[in-house]
Amino acid sequence: MVTRWAVRAARAFDGERFLPGGATVLVEGDRVVGVEAAAFRPADDVPVTEVPGTLLPGLVDCHVHLVSSGAFPGTPGSLEWAGTAAAAAVDEVITGSLRAQVAAGVTSVRDLGDVAYRVLDHRGREGEGLPRVVASGPPITIPLGHCWFLGGDVDPDEPGALHRAVVERAGRGVDLVKVMASGGFLTPGSDQLGAQFDVVPLRRMVEAAHAAGLRVVAHAHSVIGAEVALGAGVDGLEHFTCMAEGATDPPVALLDRVAAAGATVCPTLGNDASRFPPVSAMPPHVLEMLERIGITDRDEHLARAAANSVKLRDHGIRVVSGLDAGAMPAKPHGHLWRSIAELVRGGWPVDEALATATSVAAEDCGVDAGRLAAGRLADLLVVDGDVAADVTALGRPTSVWVGGVAVDLPQS
Repeated sequence: MVTRWAVRAARAFDGERFLPGGATVLVEGDRVVGVEAAAFRPADDVPVTEVPGTLLPGLVDCHVHLVSSGAFPGTPGSLEWAGTAAAAAVDEVITGSLRAQVAAGVTSVRDLGDVAYRVLDHRGREGEGLPRVVASGPPITIPLGHCWFLGGDVDPDEPGALHRAVVERAGRGVDLVKVMASGGFLTPGSDQLGAQFDVVPLRRMVEAAHAAGLRVVAHAHSVIGAEVALGAGVDGLEHFTCMAEGATDPPVALLDRVAAAGATVCPTLGNDASRFPPVSAMPPHVLEMLERIGITDRDEHLARAAANSVKLRDHGIRVVSGLDAGAMPAKPHGHLWRSIAELVRGGWPVDEALATATSVAAEDCGVDAGRLAAGRLADLLVVDGDVAADVTALGRPTSVWVGGVAVDLPQS
């Protein structure tokens, strides 16, 4: 027999807007079956949990690296470690990453940096109170290109290589395809200001993915990388840092092109500044790149990146939030709230910023959650405080449910 129960809060956000009368959310099995005002009184046989703070849908992190966590959480070399580690060790790290995410109110994740398809085996663990997983498998890159050590490198000049890479992923049952359109900071020697693929072979790869029913998202730090990815017809752009010699601002023409293409952008904002290494400890290739793109002050650069996110909004571009969790020390699993806070810092209204990590993110990931609405999955989050007045309250979760399953949160 399926039990019906309810949770009530005087403050609530439904995935799109704040509800002025709060909310009483009715749950049956793994689904929301009704959303009423806080004053609503269910039938006497329906137990109701009264919660302080703010009730909202569970968060959706659209850019994570689950294989980088546990004993190697976000440390330099952690992704490289995953490329050579035993499967059992990688599985242990993935589980630890998922636990950290759900303890922070993240009930769905999109993994974009797998090794040996290990993450795919961790889908369907919602009954354990862990996040549901959308997974790309190893990212497609060039030999010695960005994150080649994860095993997804192919030679684009070899006839049929990119098509075979897509066929392999489709056969493995991935949910989407990720391709590295530019180099990245984590891979010395990769071209962060250039493009890793020419547009024609990349377009053929995207067409193969679409024929298999798979969306394609592209890692793109450089302006040219983003332009090539758009020319190839990708569905989403990750990072969209718009790096060029002496600049990290999005050109208006590029913004117009993204909007016209209907591509989604995940700017991967948010950092725990206390975990940044001192400048003296940064690798030489990172310091060289920072100098080339004109970054002399880290805090000023982060503030500008947050402000640039408003340009995406003003151009009508679909924006989702993802932290790039596990990629570096300053991006630990479970800190997606920092991405949302950075949007607000840049000038986004709080409700629209929240939607990038709830309703909009869920839709972009193909997850039937992200909203307090009848028929949606009962992924629920309660946080300590009034999110409308203080978005950092998202960093203080008090209750989490994944598909109606209550999560045992660690005691503070």
